[in-house]
This record gives sequence, structure tokens and C-alpha cells, in this order.
Amino acid sequence: MIRELSLPAARGRLAALSGGREDGRPLLCLHGWLDNAASFLPLAPWLADFRWVALDLPGHGASEHRAPGYDYVFVDWIHDVLDALDALGWARADLLGHSMGGAIACLLAAAVPARVRRLALVEALGPVAGDPDGAGSRLREAVLARRAVRGRSSRLIPDLDAAVAARLAATEMAPAAARLIVERNLRPVEGGFAWRSDPRLTLPASSRLPEPAIRSMLRLIEAPTLVIAAEPSPPWFSWDVLRERAACMADVRLERVPGGHHLHMEQPGQVGPRLRDFLAAG
Repeated sequence: MIRELSLPAARGRLAALSGGREDGRPLLCLHGWLDNAASFLPLAPWLADFRWVALDLPGHGASEHRAPGYDYVFVDWIHDVLDALDALGWARADLLGHSMGGAIACLLAAAVPARVRRLALVEALGPVAGDPDGAGSRLREAVLARRAVRGRSSRLIPDLDAAVAARLAATEMAPAAARLIVERNLRPVEGGFAWRSDPRLTLPASSRLPEPAIRSMLRLIEAPTLVIAAEPSPPWFSWDVLRERAACMADVRLERVPGGHHLHMEQPGQVGPRLRDFLAAG
């Protein structure tokens, strides 16, 4: 049975979905950008022996947004996840992350290795790198976009089908997967629905770590790590870069599964058993 949770955190309440065995090994699941906790529901049959909790990261799903005037800074996600672990009473847990959630899990495992037993990643191994030569233009773009977003009202969405169509227009994924995410990302308003997600999430980042810095952090990860990557690779997550990053780490296994970026939702029968077997080991 899937349960809704509400967890206290320093920067605002975190919502989550929970399932599995109450006495199972703790597993915290972290979703990708503009997704939410529901993205892990297709994997639930293979996580049944774990005590799994899938977070809505701040600004996503049913979790609270950042306070007015604040931005979504990458290092803050680490503190949000640590707050969730503390609220759950988990001194140590396995982490399962998809895309942005996997990048957050990597940096947390590097910064606080004692909190992470095993690290399972889908379409992730550290964050997307930034070109140092483009840092100035990136900063300018981010500041101007941030000033422009103030006071922007949420667009009215007439019904669920329209919301799913909007998501599919922005993201290449299976309609059933898009619907699962969208259902948790809508709030009812007069005349239809509005997005729950914080519009500040769509703003460009003011800075990105350069590739050497990311590899320096990956070297600090002590937890055994599994990476499941889609084949073919998306342009922002190339197989060559993935292998080069993995070469920095002490204990990592790479696997490829035919599918798209949301392969954990679209190919759960291929991804789920791999995750279950890896997380059950050790």
C-alpha cells in the first residue's frame, strides 16, 4: 500500500510517497527535474522488500516551494535530502536517483559518505557540467530571467489531457509515464487546473560545475554504485562522458538498457530487477 508522507525540513515541508515493508532496508528515491515522487511508482513491485520513500523535491509535486526571493541552488538540494533522512530517522540509507535526483544523490554521497550505503542511479552520474568559457553569459542570462519571472501567474490548464499534452510537447516520453507525473503536479483552480511546480525551476542556472570539479567529487564516493543508462544516450548524458566519470570511482558498475531518458518508468521490467538485485546485495 502506498502512503503519503509529510516531512519537516529547514526550507519548507517535504511531501513524499512511501511503500514496501516497514522493516525493510531504508531506500530514499530522488526524482528528476520537473518530475515528482510518482515517477517511481512503476518500480514499486521490485522495491516491495525495501522500506522505500520517494520524495517530492522542493518546488515539485506536493512539496513546498522555496521562500519568495530565493533561488534553487544545487547544493541546497543536498541539505533538503539530509533533512528528509533526519526526519525519517535514517542514519544511513540506500539512495536511488533519476537524472537530477541522481546528480543530487552523487554529491550527497561524496559530501557525507557515512549516510549512504549503496547508490543506484538511472540516467545520472553527477550533474551536467558547464563550460567555464560560458560562465559570464550564463550568469547574465540567469539574472535577467530571474528578474523577469517575478509576478508571473500560472497558466490555466483546462483538463488533465491538456496537461499531459503540454508535458509531452516538452519531453519525449511515453504518454502513460507523462500522465503519472502530471497527475501529481496539478492543483485545482477555478476553471481547470494549474501547475503545482514552482516556475522558478524553469529558470536557467546561474552557474554549473566544470567537468574537473565534478570528477573530483565523484572520487570521494565510497558507496558501491550502479548506473543504468539509456541506449541511445541523450545529448546531455553521453556514454563516453559517463565512462570517463566512472573511471574516477572506486566501485561502480555501468549497464545500458534500450529506451529513453525515463526508462525506469517506460521499461520497469528491465530496470526494476537490476535495481532490486543491486540494492539487496551487501
